Amino acid sequence: MGEISYNLEDRVVVITGGSRGIGLALGKSLLEQKAKIVICGRKQENLDQAQAELGDPDNSVAVKAHIALEEDVEKLFETALKQFGTVDILINNVGMNLITGSFVETDLPVWQKIIDSNLTGAFLCSRRASRIMSEKKRGKIVSISSVAGRRAAPAMGIYGIAKAGIEMMTKVLAMELAPLNIQVNAVAPGMVRTDFSKPFWSNDEIHAQIIASIPLGRIAEPRDVIHPVLFLCSDGSDYITGHTIVVDGGSTAV
Repeated sequence: MGEISYNLEDRVVVITGGSRGIGLALGKSLLEQKAKIVICGRKQENLDQAQAELGDPDNSVAVKAHIALEEDVEKLFETALKQFGTVDILINNVGMNLITGSFVETDLPVWQKIIDSNLTGAFLCSRRASRIMSEKKRGKIVSISSVAGRRAAPAMGIYGIAKAGIEMMTKVLAMELAPLNIQVNAVAPGMVRTDFSKPFWSNDEIHAQIIASIPLGRIAEPRDVIHPVLFLCSDGSDYITGHTIVVDGGSTAV
């Protein structure tokens, strides 16, 4: 992906959920753009593997953290400050979905786990990052939402509610932080070929149904999500805030 330059050299980027999937792919692309990155995840073995794949210990740091816990969020950002001196960009990438039945049959612990992972963590990280960015009156916050937050889908109801919350949080933060020259935006992918969505796209019947609903005739690859995120991290998006870029091959446009 290094053929396109987003002018991110020496920008310090915190990526939540950066040990695999889209988060790891983003980390690799940001290093190609000469940024400095801090990734986090909950499993040390995944972080160790990610660090090995990134292959740039001078410009990347991995922190074990559960972003729904305030003390872990503080540790994450203190590590970034200690290692690189500041935080220029936050990418709220953590996402998890437990296959749920109907809304009315969902147990509270399941609701809480999905909301905490997808929404509470983004709130805590955005709040901490914005305090750092406010001091220098410059920064970018980019959150990964989902088309599930715009259209109800079977077995994804609570996940969709959490992602709808991400998009409203984006608007609220954009309004509040605009006077401080901090832009806040989101990217909402449809189905992406990652391990997160593998139970869907690896099933031939479900895959065929998904493809039939996408005008471009394929599900997204990680690169289809990465480029819009990098754009929103770059100076090219300085006059864009409070918006969500939908990356779904046209499925919600028809």
